[in-house]
Amino acid sequence: MTLHGIMPVFKPKGRTSHDMVALIRRLAKQKRVGHTGTLDPEVEGVLPICLGQATRVVEYVQELPKRYRGSLMLGMATDTEDQTGQVIERVEAVPEITREEVESIIQRFVGEIEQVPPMYSAVKMQGKRLYELAREGKVVERPSRKVTIYELTLLDLEPGRYPVLHFDVLCSKGTYVRTLCVDLGKALGYPAHMTSLVRMQSGPFHLEDCYTVAELETLAAKEEWQGALTAIDGGLGHFPAVIVSEDEGKKVLDGVELALDESGIEAGQLFRVYVESGGFLALYRMDSAGRAKPEKVFRDVER
Repeated sequence: MTLHGIMPVFKPKGRTSHDMVALIRRLAKQKRVGHTGTLDPEVEGVLPICLGQATRVVEYVQELPKRYRGSLMLGMATDTEDQTGQVIERVEAVPEITREEVESIIQRFVGEIEQVPPMYSAVKMQGKRLYELAREGKVVERPSRKVTIYELTLLDLEPGRYPVLHFDVLCSKGTYVRTLCVDLGKALGYPAHMTSLVRMQSGPFHLEDCYTVAELETLAAKEEWQGALTAIDGGLGHFPAVIVSEDEGKKVLDGVELALDESGIEAGQLFRVYVESGGFLALYRMDSAGRAKPEKVFRDVER
């Protein structure tokens, strides 16, 4: 049986995001499986994985903000910007730093900021991934990118020769938290690197929603996948919804344009379409003439 839905998975350290996709594919015996945003191997936490028709909404789910809990160490920098790399800069010791100083600096990073992708990242340049060039000992110029930090909070400050800052951050897709740690260190006047990171939330999915590897294996043994999946539209709640009649619903499934009066949907906006009985049918987009055109229609999903 083909499964359609989203499975929020807890990715442990030491496994890649593709490892988790392969695990779901094998355990659930499904061909169409994809994740909604890569986590580095040493980062753990929320990884929503889409199955079946839900793979068609990956692009919308991965655009949503993500929340992380992390730690950074002041006084040392590494070539990878995190704890997995080689130390490339170190100070003898960091003079005592206060919580007030840190919180003052942190506020500068809230809002739209620019980041330079780290060399150890999957960004493609010169026909290769940056991490491939880095492993060859090369450093190339990288254009900066705009990302958004919605919230950044200092949770704790561990004093010492090399102070450790624990923080919570809500950020846009494409944010490198490793680079944020390095830039925070620079703003404080010291080299820095990220020492740990957990993704607490990805879009509507939170850590407490996630299934561990052991729980996934139990689901497979009991063949209870269907009850564990979040419906396809569970990852699309940020789009407005429109309800149509049963007759209009049949037209929607045929991909027919809709004329929606007083819908309140703006030109260019995506929205969810439901039938009166409650079933999710499609994603439509409103054009400038006030007609709604199908973007993704979900015909082969049980309702």
